[in-house]
Amino acid sequence: MNDAAVAAGRLARGLEPLHSQVYFAPRAAPMGAVGPSVVVATFYNFSPRLVARSIPRAWELVSVPDLLEVRFAVADAALRRTLGDEAVGSPEMAEAAGLARTAAGAVTPDGRPLAAGHLDVPWPTAPHLVLWHALSILREHRGDGHIGLLVEAGLSGLEALVTATATGTGFTVAFARASRGWSVAEWNAAVAGLADRGLLQPADTAGDDAVEPVLTEEGTALRTRIENDTHRLGAAPWSALGADGVTRLGELGGAFVRTALANGAFPAEGVFAARPKG
Repeated sequence: MNDAAVAAGRLARGLEPLHSQVYFAPRAAPMGAVGPSVVVATFYNFSPRLVARSIPRAWELVSVPDLLEVRFAVADAALRRTLGDEAVGSPEMAEAAGLARTAAGAVTPDGRPLAAGHLDVPWPTAPHLVLWHALSILREHRGDGHIGLLVEAGLSGLEALVTATATGTGFTVAFARASRGWSVAEWNAAVAGLADRGLLQPADTAGDDAVEPVLTEEGTALRTRIENDTHRLGAAPWSALGADGVTRLGELGGAFVRTALANGAFPAEGVFAARPKG
């Protein structure tokens, strides 16, 4: 994998908090009033049972245009809370928004269903919302490629979630399982199955608690390959910025991320793993 793909992947991951903090303050809305199967397919690691309880009932409660309007209103409120009005209205924000929009403008819909839905959403005008929407497009472009790699690796949505928590770089087991709607029994069955495949270390899955998964050498290699290939498949739009643009957006966005995290963009505990495992 070339250096540009690595840099693009690191930038995408580094800017993620600016986008994802909003989900802690609905996401399928840009695709229209789709059914539960489409939501399960594109979001991948949510329990179909959980999705079916919400979709299509959600579209009866609010129209897609209204939901998109609320979505931007929530993004506006969240960014103003964590960054402050001065940063939101700063020249640095305008510069970051312009760079991110350039990268997002290079996204193509081919084989990228969730990114394609976001591409059809009209652009906001306020720079901080332009930045947020651009990062939404880029995030879903990357995510669409990531899901393709998970399918190629033979990991179901639940198995992908289990192995991701085992890396220690994402959600805690408790939050991952509960927020995605999986029961303890389903979680532990997935752990047992992955252990049989040699991707997780064997564990006692007979209890009433969700097992903390531990990757084997083979499992670690698989997750590393998937992450590296995700960088590679997600790199193309970022190349529109050139190396200097990627570096500059990293500087600007990194400062905003640090401010947002310091101002409580995410819950203090119980959601993200404290540190990588192993």
